[in-house]
Amino acid sequence: MIKYIAVFSLLLLFACSGSSDKTKPTTNEPVYTLIFLDKTRSVNVNKAFVAQKYQQALTEIIEQNIRQKGDKLDVYFIHENTSKARALNVTARTEMEDVSAASLTDREAAETEFNLSLTREKAQIRQRVLQQLVAQNAGSSNQETDIWASLPVIQKANESGATVKVYYLSDMIESVKGAARRDFQVKPPKDNAQAEEWAKADVEQLKRYVIGSPEITMILPFEPNASVKENNPAVTQYWQTLFSELGAGTIEEQ
Repeated sequence: MIKYIAVFSLLLLFACSGSSDKTKPTTNEPVYTLIFLDKTRSVNVNKAFVAQKYQQALTEIIEQNIRQKGDKLDVYFIHENTSKARALNVTARTEMEDVSAASLTDREAAETEFNLSLTREKAQIRQRVLQQLVAQNAGSSNQETDIWASLPVIQKANESGATVKVYYLSDMIESVKGAARRDFQVKPPKDNAQAEEWAKADVEQLKRYVIGSPEITMILPFEPNASVKENNPAVTQYWQTLFSELGAGTIEEQ
């Protein structure tokens, strides 16, 4: 069964790689994509369900957000030193030539060449991102999960002036030792009310990070039949409240 799912995942990736043939050249403002991959002991990307879900999610993220020259994508690892754990930094180079004075035939030829070049570039980026997905972290940094440390990274991306889209491929279990920190491994919020209370209290020390109004998506590694103990809805309520209080534009959970 696991082999079947793995093969299906690969077929899905190849199928998605061809979908960009319909990409249209765009002159919109650039997109700055931040992907945070959980590299702590609580997330196992070798598990068939997680591997398939995360491979598909990453393929879709690249397909949607890499559209033109100047679009950026960074991958960071989530662990005890998240803000210093950039694993990948790429900027799209595919550019549509100026066809404002071209004939219809030349314009169509230029668009076709643009789409082919962009398809190739997205395939290369996808390969590099998937390499980071399966990278193992056997070091001591996998003992703590510092998601708060993603905030200065988002702030820096916001300063670029681009449209910022943030994706967490994580269980979102903040787990950092210290009196002023949260450790949801030891003490998770007991319900949504407590989650909101904690988030609003924590915002006081985190509002120094000006994150703008990014689109934030939390892609959780839990199967649909996961128990409440494993997939505690109060944890994601904490992040929904925290990000909202900090000014996030949209917040989605998958």
